[in-house]
Amino acid sequence: MKRVILSIAVIAALGLTSCKNETKKETETTTTTEISKDMAMKELSFGVRGNCGMCKSTIEKAANGVEGVASANWDVDKKKIDVSFDDSKTDAMAIHKAIAASGYDTEKVAGDIDAYDGLPGCCKYDHEMAMNQYSEVKKEIH
Repeated sequence: MKRVILSIAVIAALGLTSCKNETKKETETTTTTEISKDMAMKELSFGVRGNCGMCKSTIEKAANGVEGVASANWDVDKKKIDVSFDDSKTDAMAIHKAIAASGYDTEKVAGDIDAYDGLPGCCKYDHEMAMNQYSEVKKEIH
């Protein structure tokens, strides 16, 4: 009887030890994958014309709709968007085009006229408006 109990204890110990090693291997693989994803991320900032909080929502939604974009934040005062994206899935021009398709001018692509005409009145911006303004410049103007 003692041998049976001892045998079961040894088998259980071996089983638990092997499971622990497999879990450790999975964790290491996941960590490597996360590091690889971070390495593929690219940061980008560029000017986008707009006026208000509704513009902010539309511009960010357009940028975030591009596959590979992780985050987009448009600054209403500076008329600048900061985008983080996976450059193996998309490129800067695709983001510019998506924002322009929603009716907003970017530094590289003019906004779609039909989309612009469909924007609410508060979002109708001056097409000569400065983009990608720096806070120092803005302070001097006021």
